[in-house]
Amino acid sequence: MIRSARVSAVIALTCAVAGMGLVGCEDSSKADADASASRSAAAPEQAGDRDVLTGTKKIEVGGRLVNVSCSGSPADGRPVVMLLPGGGDGLEKMAGIQKTLSKKNRVCSYDRLGEGASDQPDGPQTLEGAGKVLTAVLDRVAGDAPVVLAGHSLGGLIAARYAPDHQDRIKGLVLMDATSPTQTADLKKGIPESATGPAVALRDQTLAILHGGEPERLTVPDGKVRSAGDIPAEVIHHGKRYLAEVPDYGPGLERAWSDGQRKWLGVSSRSRLSTATDSAHYIYVDQPDVAVRAIERVTSQVADRA
Repeated sequence: MIRSARVSAVIALTCAVAGMGLVGCEDSSKADADASASRSAAAPEQAGDRDVLTGTKKIEVGGRLVNVSCSGSPADGRPVVMLLPGGGDGLEKMAGIQKTLSKKNRVCSYDRLGEGASDQPDGPQTLEGAGKVLTAVLDRVAGDAPVVLAGHSLGGLIAARYAPDHQDRIKGLVLMDATSPTQTADLKKGIPESATGPAVALRDQTLAILHGGEPERLTVPDGKVRSAGDIPAEVIHHGKRYLAEVPDYGPGLERAWSDGQRKWLGVSSRSRLSTATDSAHYIYVDQPDVAVRAIERVTSQVADRA
């Protein structure tokens, strides 16, 4: 029983601390990816097909096919909500919250290169390169409309890194248990070189992924939080302190994760921190009402300022 609990804690930590969904993090991961692939079997969108994208289609970005899903109707003055899943998760993971949000909003999501039904990257990826893919997707699905980025885990980090450089377009942010802006340093401090036990393998595997490992081959360097101005931004932190259960190093890792969430408040002068009290890492799954309310608050604030 003790051994099983420790293994479960290590798996959970790998998902949350790395901001990546690794093998074994979610039992449904492969099923989700397979479902996404089957829904995207149609031919990629052609250049002449430029009406409002509805449903799930593949679009060409820099010679690679990117799987995109959109639902809900565009409305004057209302922003487009772009959902960004965490690492290891395809857009199918966020299908439930997308369906709920699309009752009032136009909502889109996409599989980053290496995830879900999108093509594999043709080499190592950087945050700058991932940002270019996001820009191309937004060009297609949002046009000139304002955008609210709502990202979970690694998707939250990508959203927060992207927004400061695209203030002309990104008018709101929701970060759901986003990967810490100093994740590598946090992890090295939390599980030092002198560490022993299962946490060592966890540390090494996580660092490998943060530095360009599978599935996205994306390098995620530490960095300071830059401001995107005074856009409305909500940072949501998990309330279930499950990281504290990791043997020996859990409490410190939990504190570091909490500190990382507070650091993200620097992304806007109008940021707000809240806690999903009954949720572990997957806030939009454990407490979808909390995620939906936060996204709709930000969306309404953006519309009011338009």
